Amino acid sequence: MERIVDDMMFEEILSRLPAKVVCQFKCVCKQWCYELSTPKFVLIHTRRLSNLLQKKLLSLNEHTIVVDDIVSGNLEVATRKIVTFPYDVQPSRLIIIGSFNGLILLCIRRTDANELVLWNPTIRRFKLISDDYFSRYFGRHDDTGGMYVDEHNDLKVLHINCFAGAVTARVYSRHNDSWRKLSFLKGCLFGSSFYSWSHGIYSGKTIYFTVSNYWIPPGECNIVAFDVISESFSILRFPERIQVNPCQVHFLTISDRIHGIVVRYSDELTVELVKYEHDDWITDEYNSRQ
Repeated sequence: MERIVDDMMFEEILSRLPAKVVCQFKCVCKQWCYELSTPKFVLIHTRRLSNLLQKKLLSLNEHTIVVDDIVSGNLEVATRKIVTFPYDVQPSRLIIIGSFNGLILLCIRRTDANELVLWNPTIRRFKLISDDYFSRYFGRHDDTGGMYVDEHNDLKVLHINCFAGAVTARVYSRHNDSWRKLSFLKGCLFGSSFYSWSHGIYSGKTIYFTVSNYWIPPGECNIVAFDVISESFSILRFPERIQVNPCQVHFLTISDRIHGIVVRYSDELTVELVKYEHDDWITDEYNSRQ
């Protein structure tokens, strides 16, 4: 019964508190510090926070890092905060690669070597996870990635690099503190300098990327999906009805479903919201309400 009471307190009560308050409760005793640091609690806490109407928007300016509140879709400028990065580096030298449940994956661009950092701006904690491969081959326009938690509650970081026409995919394990190489799609040309990769968006155990080529007419836009369970890549069919050049697709997650904002330039500028459902892309009902 004592264990059940503890589980209810941590998972049903403390998991609903803001991150800063949770960090304060870690100082109560060693047992609380342990319970509030377990992967299970972190997962429950981040899922509860992701369902709140209030979101955070982090922006990198030339000299400052700004955090704004977004409440019910509205930007609250009055509550804007300036946060500091844990390293003595100008924000203009930082490149955001992805975000996941409050964590930010970014690169520090240096003249001698680049560094990959996991950063939690809420609690001001960070961890360097780059290795020699990343330091040598990272390129601003040729790298992308994403983050996810596997079935063992291990935080994973996916890093994709395009260099000399080849795509190299690697994954970092927070538990093992190490990198390993993954198999990528054979026979594709997505490592060419003609292709541009988007940031990865996580939704439904999958990380989605758009891979576009508009240098060679008539242009093309592809969707690469990474299954976090099997750790394998696949190419999704892109809707033929929105194959217009030029066309931009920006992924986002709404109600735990992957959506795409499609921007097309033909005779006029059009913007459409589509969602991926039952192995097909359909127009979201939100469009008809506008």
